[in-house]
This record gives sequence, C-alpha cells and structure tokens, in this order.
Amino acid sequence: MQSGQPIIILKENVERNYGKEAQRSNIAAAKAIAGAVKSTLGPRGMDKMLVDSTGDIVITNDGATILGEIAVQHPGAKMVIEVARTQDDEVGDGTTTAVVIVGALMEQAEVMLEQGIHPTVIAQGYRMGMEKSLEIVNGLSLKVEPTDRKTLFKIVDTSITGKSIESVKTKLDGIIVDAVMAVAEKTNGKINVNDDDVMIKKQKGKAMDDAELIRGIVIDKKRISEGMPKKVTKAKIALIATPLEITKTQVKAKIKITSAEQINAFSEQERNTLKKLADAIIASGANVLLCQKGIADPVQFYLAKNGIFAIEDIPESDMKYAARSLHANIVNKPDTLTAKDLGSADLVEEDTEGNITRISGCKNPKSITILLRGSSDYLLDELERAVNDGTRVVMDAMEDGTYVVGGGAVETELLMKIRDYASTVGGRVQLAIEAYASAFESIPRTLAENSGYNPIDKLVELKNAHSKGKKNAGLNVYNGKIVDMLTEGVLEPLRSKRQSIQSASETAIMLIRVDDMMVTQSKSPGPSGAPAAF
Repeated sequence: MQSGQPIIILKENVERNYGKEAQRSNIAAAKAIAGAVKSTLGPRGMDKMLVDSTGDIVITNDGATILGEIAVQHPGAKMVIEVARTQDDEVGDGTTTAVVIVGALMEQAEVMLEQGIHPTVIAQGYRMGMEKSLEIVNGLSLKVEPTDRKTLFKIVDTSITGKSIESVKTKLDGIIVDAVMAVAEKTNGKINVNDDDVMIKKQKGKAMDDAELIRGIVIDKKRISEGMPKKVTKAKIALIATPLEITKTQVKAKIKITSAEQINAFSEQERNTLKKLADAIIASGANVLLCQKGIADPVQFYLAKNGIFAIEDIPESDMKYAARSLHANIVNKPDTLTAKDLGSADLVEEDTEGNITRISGCKNPKSITILLRGSSDYLLDELERAVNDGTRVVMDAMEDGTYVVGGGAVETELLMKIRDYASTVGGRVQLAIEAYASAFESIPRTLAENSGYNPIDKLVELKNAHSKGKKNAGLNVYNGKIVDMLTEGVLEPLRSKRQSIQSASETAIMLIRVDDMMVTQSKSPGPSGAPAAF
C-alpha cells in the first residue's frame, strides 16, 4: 500500500499462498496422497479400482501404478507422486512405503510448526535423521550371493505376496529368479543385470498357472504362408532388417512399354530379382527367417518351397531381443548374409491357439522371455506388474549383494535407534530428530491396521522385542504374532529400503522449507464468456 492505494505486483491469474497457509497446503496435499495408497501396504492390503475418462479399468495395489493413473493439480501432491515414480524407476518396488513415510514426516512437521519450531530447524533435524537412518540400515543389511537361489526366491516372494495374483506366486517366483540369473553378466567381478533383457509377453485365454519361462523369444506373429512348416527343430535363424520386395524409387520415374515382349521381360527381371533375395537366404543355410519389413509373395513362395519358416513385419524391439537371445547378427542386405550371422535355437514353433511363434532352446541367451497367461486383460496387467516388480527386486539384490528383512522390522529398529541418537544432539534439533524417528511408526502401524489388528498393541509388542535386542522382529500379518522375519523368509533388497528413506526424507525437507506458493492459473473462458472455475 502507498498513500492508501494498493500496488499490484502479480498478474490477476496468479494465485498466491504464503506463510502458514502455504505450509498447511503442502502438508495437507502430502497427507492426502499418502492416505490414498496407505490401505494397499503389505500382504493384506486392499486394491484400488481406477477408471479413466475412456472407461478403461485398472485394478491394482501397486503404489506407482495408482499414483501414475490419478490426475492431481496441487504442486505439493505432484512432488509426492514424483517420489513414487523415482522409487519405481530406480528400484522397482517399495513405492507405497516411500509415499507413506513422506505423509508421516509431513504430519510430524505439522505438529512441530504448531509448537513454533522453525521450518529450518525441522529440515536440519530431518536431514540429520536421514543420514543416521541410512547408516543404521546399512548396518542391518545381510549379504547374498548371486547364485543363492533360495534367498533370491524369498526376496521375490516378498515382493509378489499381497497382490491379486498371489495364487500362482510360487511358480512365478521360480520363473523370475531363473530368468534374472540367466541374463546376469559378471563384469570386473561385479554382477550387472539389464532389466531390458527380460522380456514379458502376455497371452490371453489360459489360466495364470500356465505361465512359463522361455529361453529365447516369443513373437506375436505367425508364419506368413501356410505352405511353410509349422515347426522347425535345430533352427538356423536369419535376421534381416530390410524389406524383401521391390521397393519404390526415391524419385518419380516412368517405364514406357510398347510391346508384350517388354512386359514379359520386365516381369521376368522382377521375378529374378526377388528370386535372388530368396536364394541368398537359402544359400546361407537358414531354415527360419525373421524380417523386420515386408516379404513379397514370390519370395514367400521360394522360401516355402525350400522349407523355410518366415515371419514378416517384426517390430525393431523384438528384432533386437531376438539377436541377443539367438547370438545372431541383424543384416541389412540378404546378399551379405553368411552362416556366421545366423542364430540357433532348438525349436521354432507356431502356436496357432495364441497366434504367436516361440523360439526356444537358445544356448546361453543374453535375453529371455517370460510368457504370462490369464483369463482377462485386468489379470494379465496385474500379473505383468507383479513380474516387473519381482524381476527388479531380484536384480537389485544380485547387483548389490545385500538385503534386509521386512515386516516392519527395519522401521522399528530405526525408530528405536534414531530416538537414542536424538538424545545425544540436544536443542530444538533434538525434537525434529525425534519426530523424524516417530515417522517410521507409520509402516508397522499401517501393516497392523491393514491386517485387522490393533496398531497400538502391535507397535508396543514390536518395540518391546527390539528393546531386547531382537533386531529382526517383525509383524506376521497372518497371525498377528511378532516373529523373526529372517527365519520367516520376509526379505527385501537393501537398495529398496535405502531409496524409500532417502527420497521420502529429501522430499519432506523440500516441502517443509516452502513458505510461499505462486501458482499461475491458465485463463480460459467459461460458459457465456465467464471465467472458468478452478
């Protein structure tokens, strides 16, 4: 104000919240997002049904999928959703845990702000708490060898337990572990696994229990001619990227034909050109052809005549998978194809029921395929999400060689030890560190709530067990007892736990420090020229 007149700095379409109002807004947004996924945490968590504007339905309890499907406008809520997205990208699991911890940290911050503790002090305490918690988690971790199939089996079993496809988890556990172990590579003494080397294919129509691991590739296409064999054993497979047909010229051109002899000569030349393409493939010794582009009818005829199984219009991604599975080279011109470029497989077979082709029995494949089956698209999608999570956690454990126990055991241990650490700090920062420790109560508390138990009773029992030195004590959600999670086989990758703690803490610290929000609203006219409501 100047001489009683307001000075307008911001445009009229900029909405501003500042001070406690901005802080309350961000805290409310974080708590709302955490509340949206809280009930899905743990083996006995509930599912969410998401329906978009087109009517497509998604039924899942996967935190990343739920938060990725819902549309939010609040900037604070978007930051919390980004935590889930980062967790999913970096680790593949633990998204719900990360979001619940963010919500709990913001809830604790709300209490401290009401008590008059400055946001900078809260942020400092949270950062000190995060550093201490990461140190503690490292101390709680256990070692796992990349060849320890039994432990890896338990890690993937923990990841899949609680999903709607749990009835087939035992079979999926074995398939996932075998798939990841098959594509793992050792470089300079370190295990590396590329998640792109495990291809997941879905086939609708059969039961979920019919899922299988194929040491090769599955292509969603059939042979191009009925005259070709449906099955080829001891396959020698050629991969060609260019079309096997007469292509159009790059410039406009016309051919003037004045006699029947010229028509015959032209047709004969075209046939000879196409025959040469087929002959080059036949001469290489290939009995199976995968072509990224189209195959002309005359070429199909010559290939079928020589007993070659051919598929056309294969996506580039599938061609790259095939090259890694088969140890083959993708060539551009058939006349450059040699026996060294060919891949090998024990069997190439067309599955007429599913309109797919299986290439299996590859020796030491660099990429491998998990074929999933289900009676509906909803089940298949959830099955795919479960397998994706499972493969990622096994990869994490194999690459890092470390894991921790689940069932709320790690969070309870963090709660106890960080509170002890806070008492050594002193000052107002001590209150912030104690509040940071209290946020970890949210995980065992939520596990108990979602399983139908009294969260206060279970939390007291957990704290009592940990105070007696039982650092692996966690909640058995099926019988409500406090048991040793290591003995129970509830295991998670260390990377997942570290990432959820770090990303949740850093996001909470960033949101707490915000005391001014200026949101520019887009102007669009409403009905009859009135401004649109937001």
